[in-house]
Amino acid sequence: MKKIFKLTDPKKHEDRVLEAVKNDIRKYVKREKKKDLPDKATMYWDFDCKVGESAEDAKVVTFEELIKAVDAVKSTGVTEVYVEVIAKSVEKPLKVNESKEED
Repeated sequence: MKKIFKLTDPKKHEDRVLEAVKNDIRKYVKREKKKDLPDKATMYWDFDCKVGESAEDAKVVTFEELIKAVDAVKSTGVTEVYVEVIAKSVEKPLKVNESKEED
């Protein structure tokens, strides 16, 4: 999803518009996570995210920081925010079972 969201609407309060933007992002992520993985046992969905005032000014953020980054852009007083969220399947890290043998 690559989208420019308007943060102002003459008929709605600014906070409600911001919550609608966050809801759209969450709905997209939920929809992407429902898609089938090539190998469910060894893979999971991860997301490449960018947020900024425009596509040129967008900065890379982690998925966990995405909503906070949207809030930070809103606090600067801009009227639009660019959000890019790209889903990708990633291999799960291998778990190492270390059994300690004591003599």
